[in-house]
This record gives sequence, C-alpha cells and structure tokens, in this order.
Amino acid sequence: MKKFLILFLIIFAFAGSSFSQDKFAIARIWTPVLNTDDFESVFGGKSGTKVKLDGKGLIREMEFIAFPNTVFNIVNTIPKNGYDIYEVTTEDYPYTSTKLYIDSRFVNLTDTKIQDRERLLPQKEIILENLKLMEGYPYMWGGNVADGISEMMEYYKPAKELTNRTEELWKLKGVDCSGLIYQATNGNTPRNTSSLVNYGNPVEINGLSAKEIAEKLQPLDLIVWSGHVVIVLDENTAIESTPAEGVNKTDLVARLKSILIERKAVDDWNSTSGKRFVIRRWVE
Repeated sequence: MKKFLILFLIIFAFAGSSFSQDKFAIARIWTPVLNTDDFESVFGGKSGTKVKLDGKGLIREMEFIAFPNTVFNIVNTIPKNGYDIYEVTTEDYPYTSTKLYIDSRFVNLTDTKIQDRERLLPQKEIILENLKLMEGYPYMWGGNVADGISEMMEYYKPAKELTNRTEELWKLKGVDCSGLIYQATNGNTPRNTSSLVNYGNPVEINGLSAKEIAEKLQPLDLIVWSGHVVIVLDENTAIESTPAEGVNKTDLVARLKSILIERKAVDDWNSTSGKRFVIRRWVE
C-alpha cells in the first residue's frame, strides 16, 4: 500500500509539472491571429486553392498580425495534423471577447512568462515616411504587415499555383485602416479604431467647416470614428486604407468635406451618439 501511495504521488507530481509547462508562447515571426481554430478552412479550404472570403471579399476570420516577440498566454491546445492551434490571449489585443487562435509553428513555447516585445516609437519623420511607403498596397482586413507573411505559403501550402491576387490574400499582404498606422508606428498605437477614438488628446472641431478643421491639423493627427481612421500627412494631404482603393492619399480638405456630409464633427467621442467623428492628436 505504501509503495502504491509513493508511486501515485510521483505520477501526480509529474503530471502536475507537465500541466504547468508551456503555458506561454512567444511569436518568433509575424504571427496571424484568427478568431477560428480552423486555419485550413481559411487558407486552402476543401480544394486547397482558395482563401475564405465574405461577400465583401474580406477574410473576416482575421483579427490582427502579432509582432515578433509578442507574448501569448495559452488557454487551450487543439491538436492538428503535425502542428497545434493554440487558443490564446495577449495584452496586444484586448479589444474583443471573441476567442483568439494562433498556429504553433509561428511561435516558441516557454513555461515562464517573459517580458513582452519592446515598444520603441519611431521618430515622427520616420512614421510619416513609413506611411508614404505603404501607398499602393492592398487593403487587408486585420492586416498590419504590408508585405505579408511568406511563411503562410509554406505552412498552408496551396494545392496548385495561385493567381497573383489569391497569393496576396493567402500571404495576408496589405493593411486595414488602423493596421496602416499600427505598422507605421511599430505597433505603438492601438490596433483598433474602437480605442483610437479616445487615444491621445482631442482637437476641438465641433461646428467647424472642413477648411477650418484642416487649418487646425498637424501631421499624424487621426481623423477617426469607430470603424475607420484617416491619417493626416501634411497640411494638404491625408492617407488611409480602404477596401475599394487600398492605401491611398487624398486631398485633406476634400476628404474632410466628404466625411462631414455623413458625420458630425465632435470634440469628445463619448459626449454624444450617432454618426460622428473626432480628431485625436497623439504626437507633437
């Protein structure tokens, strides 16, 4: 009986030790974060040649792409054929109650939580240059790596040669509106517009015309509402990423006029409801 008890305690201790291991994952490369554990249905599908798109041509399963060295807390492990999918949480993405998933091949495991990725905000001039360099890139829902992730073609190998556009989608090439500024700042700004509407400090614009608003703006000011953000480049120009045109520059006053047709300019996002927008200044 005594030997049985000792054996039981040894097994229990070993099992407890195993259970406590590998609770954290660290992104070793750019790591796509999805809201489904079925990555293969998104990248390949039954035919092995298609990317799953909604009626608007977007990969709605995409949430964002984590920077290298991002730390994830592993909630659950789902075995696949030769790899695992981890259900995770991360401090980089606190915006949703939806479950988040990553592919084990993009990360390294540890049983000890390490310091998260270093966040160094580039100088203002570098951020502006980063934005300009992304002009012409396609729109990618949940995207914040303009050149995409080449490893997607290795880990989810297509069954045959793809068209150029399908390959771009497969690699997650492009950025969405908030992903544009997120990439340009090395992941220092909030990833979603739901947080950008309160980020930084307000610029008072209530009751002003498009021209009057433009005269108050500075480079990198955010023209933002919950759902979209337009970024000021200079006194005459804005830049944004839209599904229709990808990353494109527009005339600042003209863009403000078009926004004012549908939305009211307010100083505080939380002061009212309805269709509105704010200007947030987060860097001087």
